[in-house]
Amino acid sequence: MMRAQPTASHFVDGRYLEDDAGREILCVYPATGETVARLHAATPAVIEAALASAARAQVAWAALPAAERGRVLRRAADLIRARNRELSELETLDTGKPFQETLVADASSGADSLEFFGGVIAGQGGESALLGGDFAYTLREPLGVCVGIGAWNYPTQIACWKAAPALACGNAMVFKPSETTPLCALKVAEILVEAGAPPGLFNVVQGFGEVGSSLIADPRVAKVSLTGSVPTGAKVYGAAAAGLKHATLELGGKSPLIVFDDASLEDAVGGAMLGNFYSSGQICSNGTRVFVQDALHDRFLERLAERTAAIRLGDPMDEATQMGPLVSAAQHAKVMDFIAAGRAEGARLVHGGKVPALQGLEAGCYVEPTIFADVTDEMTIAREEIFGPVLSLLRFHEEEEAISRANATPYGLAAGVFTADLARGHRVAHALQAGIVWINQYNLTPVEIPFGGVKASGLGRENALAALENYSQRKTVYVGLNPVDAPY
Repeated sequence: MMRAQPTASHFVDGRYLEDDAGREILCVYPATGETVARLHAATPAVIEAALASAARAQVAWAALPAAERGRVLRRAADLIRARNRELSELETLDTGKPFQETLVADASSGADSLEFFGGVIAGQGGESALLGGDFAYTLREPLGVCVGIGAWNYPTQIACWKAAPALACGNAMVFKPSETTPLCALKVAEILVEAGAPPGLFNVVQGFGEVGSSLIADPRVAKVSLTGSVPTGAKVYGAAAAGLKHATLELGGKSPLIVFDDASLEDAVGGAMLGNFYSSGQICSNGTRVFVQDALHDRFLERLAERTAAIRLGDPMDEATQMGPLVSAAQHAKVMDFIAAGRAEGARLVHGGKVPALQGLEAGCYVEPTIFADVTDEMTIAREEIFGPVLSLLRFHEEEEAISRANATPYGLAAGVFTADLARGHRVAHALQAGIVWINQYNLTPVEIPFGGVKASGLGRENALAALENYSQRKTVYVGLNPVDAPY
């Protein structure tokens, strides 16, 4: 279906590698149900080859000057940008996201990450302390071999978000994509080698949960970075803890978006739509609980329904399509079950809730963008992460009430506030229990700012200088210039 598809299941030691003894993985295009690739899970032999080559490559890579490592990453960013269109086609094929979206939000953001970390790493320094006649200083050293485990919603971006800071710091990485979207990370590995990364520095191996477990348990691995669900995060964190290994966990959320009655109506509605319908709602930071103050509620709902009705669903490869299918039949069934629960528990279905009839795409995993009003805090759709285009609208009266209800969740990934009163915006942002809060915007995640959660939504941060902390460790060097004063 596409010229630039990867040529084998794995990318190990600088080349494509196949081992058809592994369990079969089908890559299904969710717009049509067509199988577009057949891959195989990594066998123990593939895993061993990946880890051995990563351990070997890491030593030489870490010995290079940071500026030289940075140049490789920046060259990779240039290659990704030059091939953005074909990489975006592959992302659409892998995920079903509209080409209109992948052109601007996937490979390009991965390139931003490689460029950013490639540029800042040469300036990474330590601290020094004068201690009388003696002094001390600190160094930042790589951890060694890292494991990255990706999610299926942003396969190219996540591979780059994990690879860029890890490699910049002098680490190697073995990356396992989601078995649902296995293709895109292979192209990232291919491009890194073309840009000058040594063979084995960034390997990609396919597989299910047991492959990830095998990688994490290996004594050569120093760190794991996961993007995934909270239950998966708990398992990965436990496995890492058993080996006393570093871990970064970017997990799920049930994020609140609070709209005060003085907010710009169009901006707030636009933010709510971005926070619920972009990528067919399959974004971990989505603001799926939209709290709207009483005086604005009815106008907000009316305008939200009008603008949602205009969303164009269709063929993801058509650049006019604004919303594509969900990523898989399993995810489609899960989302439809949540919609049924919303109806059964008394929420008012204002828009959507059905499977659209799209000519030629009858086998696709489509769900209409869905709006529920009259939602209460205890309803299933207001408590559980849906990961689909389902918006829950809730009323509130006062600021303190909105904050309290917004925080009444085990999650803490993201939050949003729309208001014309910036003092209130800052005040509410400080009170919300979330790793990132947007004021009068939603779901913007440029590489220059940290991204990650609190509470059950994760540990550590992706992006910005904070990510370098998660892929390096401090060494303190004390330099004695005075005679040793020993009491013995």
